[in-house]
Amino acid sequence: MEKNTLPFPSVKPLNQRWSPRQRRLPQHSQIPAYRFVRPLKRGKVLARPNRFIMLVRAGGKTLRCHCPTTGRLGDLKLAGLPCLYSTSTNTSRKTGYTVEAISTSPTDDSWVGINQTAANRYFEFFLRNGALSRLAEGPVQREVKLGESRIDFLVGNTYIEVKTPLITLPASVSVARVKRSRFDSFERLIRHMGELRASLSSGRKAKIVLCYLYDAKPFKPPAADQTNSRILTAARAAEEAGVERWQVNLKVTRSGVSLIRYFRSRPYIPGSSGPEGGGTLLGP
Repeated sequence: MEKNTLPFPSVKPLNQRWSPRQRRLPQHSQIPAYRFVRPLKRGKVLARPNRFIMLVRAGGKTLRCHCPTTGRLGDLKLAGLPCLYSTSTNTSRKTGYTVEAISTSPTDDSWVGINQTAANRYFEFFLRNGALSRLAEGPVQREVKLGESRIDFLVGNTYIEVKTPLITLPASVSVARVKRSRFDSFERLIRHMGELRASLSSGRKAKIVLCYLYDAKPFKPPAADQTNSRILTAARAAEEAGVERWQVNLKVTRSGVSLIRYFRSRPYIPGSSGPEGGGTLLGP
């Protein structure tokens, strides 16, 4: 288990309350950006022959690239979409490249990051730079054992589990879609919610963070049905016990990743509605 007991740097976000019309971080808030070692390169997705590989056309060549998520990327038809990819210097890898983001419009560079593993690294960077101080402050530990699970972070007195949703993605009407079955693999998340809820009895705090690698609207839980009723029940039980739900929106560009906004989500009440789908914007 990786541990780090270094305190946060002194950089702090501005003390400012958000309203639905004032959502983004001020441009001069002095919040640093995460910088890639080498700028990402642009290509075009040709195909995704399996869960682990994307074929990308760039520089007149077809590149065999690693796909950093084995799950679905919304219901989008990926062929023809612009993408950003990184180059690896690790000669032992089977692929020399990784697709880091796609554009959900063939003519618009509105990049949607798809590297779920890297999302935790970006999140940790902003934690350590004090950019998420209203979410959590304190020494940062990674992959902390809690019950039968490992939780992504323990920050001071707060357990934090980070999820990067890619089941649904925004896209222009020009992007073709494909029919997919309903996503119903919630067992791991249900277990984590139970462990986080149990941790509250020891005096800890617990938070679940939805970390989007684009500027997503505030998340609104869907209406209950046979597919998602168990996860919604677990989420409501966790919230009623005191587990908080937060959202962090990051922006991926060729040079790096920046923080757009973050906020605490409104507790889920069936049938409720609110601006942009039910988020209460409280930060930074």
